[in-house]
Amino acid sequence: MKKVIYTNKAPDPVGPYNQAIFSNNTLYISGQVALDPKSGKMINKSLKDETNQVMNNLKTILMEVGFDFNNVIKSTIYLTDMDNFEKVNEIYGSFFDGKNVPARVTVEVSRLPKNAKVEIDMIAS
Repeated sequence: MKKVIYTNKAPDPVGPYNQAIFSNNTLYISGQVALDPKSGKMINKSLKDETNQVMNNLKTILMEVGFDFNNVIKSTIYLTDMDNFEKVNEIYGSFFDGKNVPARVTVEVSRLPKNAKVEIDMIAS
């Protein structure tokens, strides 16, 4: 059985999808960009601000089901420029303790919604 997860503390989806789906004690979080949940505007003055907002959006969705970053088992990071890998990696890594990091894939894409530079999705259990 699947349950739609929604919180007004994370941005509304920008298309026909849900923030997350919870099924069999596993949370599947849709890709998050740096949308401010209150204003709906992108937080993208710097790559650091943008990445922090993405991670905070993910954190809020995790918290909705009582999870945190220790529950994340897989992430995918989408970058519009692989030259940003190190900076995004540093910020992303700061949200995890060094011993309990998930499996991960990072891919470069030509474009992301809302002209984001970074988008991240997660699976947690």
